[in-house]
Amino acid sequence: MFNIIKKEIEWNGKTLSFETGRIARQASGSVLVKYGNTTILAAVTVAQKPVEGADFLPLTVHYIEKSYAAGKIPGGFFKREAKPSEVATLTSRLIDRPIRPLFPSDFHHDVNVICTLLSYDASSTPDVVALIAASAALSISEAPFAETIAAARVGIIDNEMVLNPSKEELLKSDLDLIIAGTESSVLMVESEAKQLSEEKMLEAVNYAHKSFQPVIKVINELRDEVGKENMSYESSDNSSLLKDIKDFAGDKIVAAYKIQDKQERAQSLNALYQDISDKYLDEDQGVVANRLKKVFKQLSQDVVRGDVLKNKTRIDGRKTDEVRQIEVEVGVLPQVHGCALFTRGETQSLAVATLGGPKDRQMIENLDPGMIEESFMLHYNFPPYSVGEVGQLRAPGRREIGHGKLAFRAINPVFPTQEEFSYTTRIVSEITESNGSSSMATVCAASLALMDAGVPIKSPVSGIAMGLIKEGDDYVVLSDIMGDEDHLGDMDFKVAGTKDGITSLQMDIKINGITSDVMQEALTQAKIGRIHILDKMVAVMSEPRTDLNPNAPKVEVLNVDPKKIREIIGSRGRVIKEICSVSGAVVDVDDSGQVKISSNSSDCIAKALAMVNDIIFEPEIGDIYEGPVVKVIDAGAFVNISNNRDGFVHVSELAEYRVDFVEDVINEGDIVKVKVIGFDKKGRPKLSFRCVDQATGEDISDQLSSQPQLVDERDSGGRDRRDRKERSGGSDRRSSNNNDDDNKGPKKRRGFFS
Repeated sequence: MFNIIKKEIEWNGKTLSFETGRIARQASGSVLVKYGNTTILAAVTVAQKPVEGADFLPLTVHYIEKSYAAGKIPGGFFKREAKPSEVATLTSRLIDRPIRPLFPSDFHHDVNVICTLLSYDASSTPDVVALIAASAALSISEAPFAETIAAARVGIIDNEMVLNPSKEELLKSDLDLIIAGTESSVLMVESEAKQLSEEKMLEAVNYAHKSFQPVIKVINELRDEVGKENMSYESSDNSSLLKDIKDFAGDKIVAAYKIQDKQERAQSLNALYQDISDKYLDEDQGVVANRLKKVFKQLSQDVVRGDVLKNKTRIDGRKTDEVRQIEVEVGVLPQVHGCALFTRGETQSLAVATLGGPKDRQMIENLDPGMIEESFMLHYNFPPYSVGEVGQLRAPGRREIGHGKLAFRAINPVFPTQEEFSYTTRIVSEITESNGSSSMATVCAASLALMDAGVPIKSPVSGIAMGLIKEGDDYVVLSDIMGDEDHLGDMDFKVAGTKDGITSLQMDIKINGITSDVMQEALTQAKIGRIHILDKMVAVMSEPRTDLNPNAPKVEVLNVDPKKIREIIGSRGRVIKEICSVSGAVVDVDDSGQVKISSNSSDCIAKALAMVNDIIFEPEIGDIYEGPVVKVIDAGAFVNISNNRDGFVHVSELAEYRVDFVEDVINEGDIVKVKVIGFDKKGRPKLSFRCVDQATGEDISDQLSSQPQLVDERDSGGRDRRDRKERSGGSDRRSSNNNDDDNKGPKKRRGFFS
């Protein structure tokens, strides 16, 4: 029934296996890939007819996480997977980016690539496995996929390259780098780094590229054995139409691309395209809109790319390594916690920083055990007005999530730890103008906004987007690319970092990859541009403000004995709720005993702090306290030394002389000063009244008689006044037989009759 074909290799000490012919046999291509215990099913389907009117590749990639893969049931009210998580969305983009350029530019059939995580092993991260599985499924399918690709993750631990590190190892790594590419070139880079040099990053890229060559080889073996013949598709010859339109409007296209203002240039090109449509659009002769768009794009590419390659002239007149004009402002919004407006040419980001308490952290449920709490968030918004268009406002899509995560990776390596900065921090980047590299503008603006808010980041971070125009062996690397240069060029290479090194790389290629030499040149040129941008930023703000913005909440951190956590929280949270209600502050306690108190009011924090301190109060021997006498018994008196702690003064510690009746010295309600002299078996403090000068509060232990004191054998749990009253026949009167000589000191007789 099954015709199972299986291939496997040993890769970095684990078995990487490929199986087809058993599961999802009706798909155009399906492969079950297992690495360690992580198992991915990749299935590819291709529509038999092209999408009508399409001038693009209608490729859709989905990475789906199943909770059962980790032996979990989804949390929340609905017990089934629904909206993809951020991780799933980012992984879908990760798979899409390197496989898209390997399809023919004139292929317009719907293609679905669905990668499902069936079994999860934390030691084998599934994103790289999913990308490899997608490549294998495409390679054996009928889709016209040009070349086999593979991927690998690289970390640097103790200055040593580590291939495919586990999640636990990544916590110790200075680098988290994912590379995808073909046998000869690199197609995609995604990374986060702890301020590494360009040389180290390039070394890691080359290491990863070399490491996945055995994977490409085994996928090719699988393709040669079971792969289907590539499907045929209609590919129209546009050469004649291209020549006609070039003769008609070629000079006008050249003139339009000499207009430096983006909106004016766009309006001129739109009007020109309309003229071409009016003249050449004729469905009877096979000239449809998608053919016309292709030809117009081809002519635009010839103009822009030709000027760059031949004359080193860019659309806006800049040199190939020149960065657009930069304007930096901070503190532009009066009521927020921190903000910055970063403008580079016609790209602008307004970044706003907001500080909050522990309860504002982002709670994330993934396939790993427990819940993850994120105390640093960065969100990116791209409204339609930023490019002068009319559009619908929708929930953030893959692009917004991806750009926000890229900026997050760039800032995260310099962000303080929770021990260094206990706030929850959220950055929102509003892209108010866009003409190229809004994600890198977000990095710059976010870095400035954090410093404006007083967040102690280790160093400011800047970012730049690099482009590439390549024809054969001739190529030019462009710094700070515009939107048209991105759209009509061959590479979008984003580099972010500090003055000391790179914090993030992201590269996408529209051609069949680039070599290490091209990447090295791009990194070198990017460093010059990145430092130039950083200098402009530092001229306005070079380091975080020493004080937090007055609008920001204050946070007080207190470390307590974990044994005290139950007392602070109380039964069903009764105590901590009361603290929050009475003080007006927010109190959060973690399992380690760290208490965080946050509020916009210093008075509220002080009140909550006092209440917590009363709960965790632990007296020490030798400490002196003042408090009321709360109860008197025959054996002594109980004195309150804090809001929730009483101590016991034994009758022998009331005076230097023998005391027959406690009320002769102190009475209930008296405010007295006492010294802690020890603790009983239950940890309750033993107090001394006689060791403290009641007038000054000084310790007078050394001044007391060295003679041993007569000790009253009565227990602190002994008889109270009611017991004594019963023994004396109902009378509360002192015995008349007692005299001053016997007691070796004066007697105080308050409220008693002789």
